[in-house]
Amino acid sequence: MRLELGEIFIEDIQFADKSEIKDHILYVNKEELIEAAKLSETHLESLDFDIARPGDSTRIIPVKDVNEPRVKVEGGKIFPGILNDVDQVGSGFTKCLKNMAVVTTGSIVGFQEGIIDMSGEGAKYTPFSKLTNLVVTATKKEDADQKQHEESVRMIGLRITEFIGKLATDIDCDETKVYETKTNKEIHKLDNDLPNVVYVYMLQTQGLLHDTYVYGVDAKKIIPTFIYPTEIMDGAIVSGNCVSACDKNPTYVHLNNEVIKRLYEEDGKTLNFMGCIITNENVFLMDKKRSSDMASKLAEHLGADAAIVSQEGFGNPDADLIMNCVKLEKKDIKTVLITDEYAGQDGASQSLADADPLATATVTGGNANEVVILPKMDKIIGDIEKARIIAGGNDHSIREDGSLEVEVQAITGATNETGFNYLTAKGL
Repeated sequence: MRLELGEIFIEDIQFADKSEIKDHILYVNKEELIEAAKLSETHLESLDFDIARPGDSTRIIPVKDVNEPRVKVEGGKIFPGILNDVDQVGSGFTKCLKNMAVVTTGSIVGFQEGIIDMSGEGAKYTPFSKLTNLVVTATKKEDADQKQHEESVRMIGLRITEFIGKLATDIDCDETKVYETKTNKEIHKLDNDLPNVVYVYMLQTQGLLHDTYVYGVDAKKIIPTFIYPTEIMDGAIVSGNCVSACDKNPTYVHLNNEVIKRLYEEDGKTLNFMGCIITNENVFLMDKKRSSDMASKLAEHLGADAAIVSQEGFGNPDADLIMNCVKLEKKDIKTVLITDEYAGQDGASQSLADADPLATATVTGGNANEVVILPKMDKIIGDIEKARIIAGGNDHSIREDGSLEVEVQAITGATNETGFNYLTAKGL
């Protein structure tokens, strides 16, 4: 499977009479965006738009999803099974708009939504502060329930993202990168003595508002399966969940998964990258056993020597993480886990809800319970009062001087478990 990704670097976003890309500037017309969103097909009352640039004294709260505009010019269409026919993606040529994103916000859907600060202390924790963001504020109809609200915000975000991506159809790319995955047959014909490595990609699927979609199918309904990494890069997986902001994988992260990118960089040098096994995170023990059994069995059948397993979320999914690790290790597949920690505000509590002696190699995204002070911002996009009820906030999070006192878990992407974050460790 071979995918060419053409990158177009966007230097700014501006509102205009016509939507177009010109001289690396994205011009967008608000009326055209509303038309593309198909508002009449949703449970939303209205949409509003803002532009948030790096360094602005701007806070976006609560953040629902983050998307990167892309358009396929060869090999199917973006977001298959959701916006377009269920044609396999992951091959051909796709153009993507870099250095920008589409961010959705508005009245809160679930309490596990987050904050993006474009400057100040909070900006250091979120990778999305480095992007120029087109922010879509959605106002829901009064009678819409949570599920209708979430679906509506998700769909308008994807539709607007697709609309903007299509503006790049005839734009020349600044750079083109090629990603290619060998078939299992080709890998086992190699004579390079490198370990065969598979990536076990855990998707958040734990109940209402904890949904991830694979080719349009709620991943609760899947059993672990093989997927080419380039399919993920091409919009086959879409976020629909409201898990804690710090370790949620927004759709942007699926499209730009750092584990996948690094494995491609090392392919043929230090390892043979076999591809991805996607699996879900379940509520009930029986389902956890089934999925971990099948994920490890598939890795064994592929002939993997080693596996990287990344988690999404915390608490209950820790059991899925450890089950995957134990069953892989028992099949003599050396396993590295990527997670984050909820070790209490003082860092003294148990970091994960589960553990096992076979889990000997773990990479952490940081302690999500650490408390940070976010300075007052001149502009709020969304609703600052939601800081009192989002995960990581509390009744006293909004201080008298306008600053916020929250745990890191309230910041979008702060401890992301695919490594799409900025937290690092330092010696004492």
